Amino acid sequence: MCRGSALWLMRRALAGGADQFEILPCRSPVRRERYPQITDEACMAAMQLVLPDGRVLSGADAAPEIIRRIPRWRWLAGAFALPGVRPLSRRAYAWIARNRMKLSCSVSPR
Repeated sequence: MCRGSALWLMRRALAGGADQFEILPCRSPVRRERYPQITDEACMAAMQLVLPDGRVLSGADAAPEIIRRIPRWRWLAGAFALPGVRPLSRRAYAWIARNRMKLSCSVSPR
């Protein structure tokens, strides 16, 4: 099992200057204490993004907001506004989430 691989991948993506993110593991006591509105089940099913105003976006719905905040990827966020992209991204995210362990192991640092 490749524990931490997904976190490594996210940290690598954010290394370009998106210091406004804090990545917390789902099962960490800190996450449970600071964000009690996010259940362990929801957290394990999909990534959760807590916005400054307190709204929580989950899975594919969080992706455009995350991309919008990464300087090198910001240009890609506009693609989510194109017709049909949201439903397609939700299906793609669901597949990725179901296969995340296999996928993260394939991109983990050796």
